[in-house]
Amino acid sequence: MHPVATKSMAQAYGILGYKVNHALLLDVMGTKWNRIEEAAEATWPTIPGAKPRPPFTRADWDELWGQEYDVVTDIASPFVLELIKAYPDAKVVIVQRDFDSWWKSFTRNIVDRVFAFPRSYIIAFMTSNFLGIRPTHATRKMLYGLFDAKSRSKIDAARGRQVYEEYFRKIRELVPPERRLEYTVGDGWEPLCDFLGVDVPKDVPFPRGNEGVALDKAANSFYMRWAVLSVKMLSGGVVGRVLAGCVCGWVAYRWLLS
Repeated sequence: MHPVATKSMAQAYGILGYKVNHALLLDVMGTKWNRIEEAAEATWPTIPGAKPRPPFTRADWDELWGQEYDVVTDIASPFVLELIKAYPDAKVVIVQRDFDSWWKSFTRNIVDRVFAFPRSYIIAFMTSNFLGIRPTHATRKMLYGLFDAKSRSKIDAARGRQVYEEYFRKIRELVPPERRLEYTVGDGWEPLCDFLGVDVPKDVPFPRGNEGVALDKAANSFYMRWAVLSVKMLSGGVVGRVLAGCVCGWVAYRWLLS
């Protein structure tokens, strides 16, 4: 388990032989977005648009991530407190970045994208109705729940800092020192491998990269692929081809302006 993960850390876990759930390393269609949306509704039942659901159990988390992955990272981060309770023996690696740099990247690549009007609403409509997946809906609900917000305007830097600090404080309260590692990117293999009880890779440098650039590219790629797949689904008939052309042109136009 790895709250507020980076791509570098996810790649490091992969090198160590773990199967990792990390958005930048997954196929966009392989992420269980609809189930994640259900998890958000179950965790925060008063968020906008939530359907009534019982709280997730260990079996639910197993179905979502636990049976398939050894490590969960970025997409699972909003649910860390619930996951810690569901998996009381799990080890937790904490990478707490500087808030200001994290917030800048987080708002640009996550918050602003899923609330961008009308682009994100077009994508949300297309993916939900033509692909049967709801990544935008799921992400919005996770954000509403994480920040205890009812609208985009309430997810601001002041609230973000408060939630960020409280988030890590609660994790440290729940996880005893022997099951958590305070890690800073740049510490290298030794502390991570010692904590996980695995050998240090020989002659393999620790992965490094520009996380902001990686996230920006991944977000663009996800949105573009969702749009392309939706257009393909639409274009089976004459009316569909006309509508697909209009939608594709509008999305392309908005991308050029962004």
